Amino acid sequence: MQNTETLLAAFFELIKPYLAKSNLPENKVVEYLSPAKLRQQIDLPVHQSGESFEQILDYIRQYLQYTVNTGNRQFFNQLYAGFNLPAFTGEVVTALTSTSMYTYEVAPVATLIEAEMIDKMCHIAGYENGDGIFVTGGSNSNLMAMFSARNRSLPEIKNTGLYGIPHLSAFVSQEAHYSFETAANLLGIGSASVYKIKTSKEGKMLPGDLARQMQQSAEKGEEPFFVAATAGTTLLGAFDPIPEIVETAHRHHAWVHVDGSFGGSLILSPRMRSLFEGLEHTDSFTWNPHKLMNIPLVCSAILVREKGRLQKNLTNLHDDYIYHDTDTGNCDLGKKSVQCGRRVDALKLWLAWKYYGDDGYASRIDNLLEMAHYFESKVKVDERFELMAPRQSLTVCFRYLPQNTDDADDFNSNLREALRTSGKSLVNFGHLNGHFAFRWVVANAEVTKSDVDVFFENLTQTAGHLDAAEHII
Repeated sequence: MQNTETLLAAFFELIKPYLAKSNLPENKVVEYLSPAKLRQQIDLPVHQSGESFEQILDYIRQYLQYTVNTGNRQFFNQLYAGFNLPAFTGEVVTALTSTSMYTYEVAPVATLIEAEMIDKMCHIAGYENGDGIFVTGGSNSNLMAMFSARNRSLPEIKNTGLYGIPHLSAFVSQEAHYSFETAANLLGIGSASVYKIKTSKEGKMLPGDLARQMQQSAEKGEEPFFVAATAGTTLLGAFDPIPEIVETAHRHHAWVHVDGSFGGSLILSPRMRSLFEGLEHTDSFTWNPHKLMNIPLVCSAILVREKGRLQKNLTNLHDDYIYHDTDTGNCDLGKKSVQCGRRVDALKLWLAWKYYGDDGYASRIDNLLEMAHYFESKVKVDERFELMAPRQSLTVCFRYLPQNTDDADDFNSNLREALRTSGKSLVNFGHLNGHFAFRWVVANAEVTKSDVDVFFENLTQTAGHLDAAEHII
């Protein structure tokens, strides 16, 4: 059998072409096959006897051939995209060292790096005496925020449980992420106790409706305990007005959370800081570096304003088989985590931030904003397209106006599917006022105006073929 060094060299040689695809516009985002055809291409079952590493390399080659290349500059489908070399190396080192984040004893450097990253992110958020921890995604970060709010309102609940507790009520906008209803379900509050607050036509929470619904809830004998603002909604990229929300929520002594899963990293750009006015007066903040900072999935943090709040959420930990009474015990991050085994997600962020610095990340965020503005301007000047809502941050909602059919929704749905399966460009969609809308989002900081032009070329060519077919019919 070949030695480890030789096999690793073969592996890294294998992935070089995949990495190159990220920067070559002629390469497809995906070589699309239907599920049935893809199953025929790959030997999916695990067999009784093992296989050689050379065969494993073949499977990796197949995986890379048919996977979606999210680093490709025609990937505009999700709220994350791009390839980040220093972060990638951090991911490799994380897997190589395979440690867990519960104690300083087994993760000394990683513990100090995570603490440093949390301190820096708290400082940026305005939480001067704050705290936080890396978790497994924005949904879990939102869960931790609601968990913290519940336990602050009812400190004894962690011991006594749900028996005889007041009826708690939570408040989110109509455009908020579904994870808040899931969190309410998991925490025993119930998804029906999550009130949906009306939004403006721009998708921003209306503080007046928040005040009205919180008051109605209190008058029913409920205890309003949690309000979530959104910093970058999924479809429109809208930012809720934090100062007004804080003022209303504090009248009921409710916890105020800001879900920055998508737009949180915009705080790194000085020109976008005004969107986060009042953040320092909130109680918690979800920040996903795996989105606009281009860190490999998953890299997500929950930040809280109150130092020690995360420890207060948990029952006392006395298990001396893992937490020892030593001079480094106060560094053990597991004591404020609902997870025991926890992956090192801070290293890749630290390396990338070291590489780009604050100024570099500000420039990368500004480039995203410039590309979104450029995309919107192209939609506005091309009579073949309709802008379906004003751009607010990094998403643009639009549709193609077909000439040979009156059913624009059906046409655009078919157009999106044709473009997706071609593999040339990938863009997502949603519905605005009941109508189909392409949701183009730029999250890859390497995207240039020429990449935007290529997207329009791919889309208009595909649309032209479909429209011509409609004319023949």
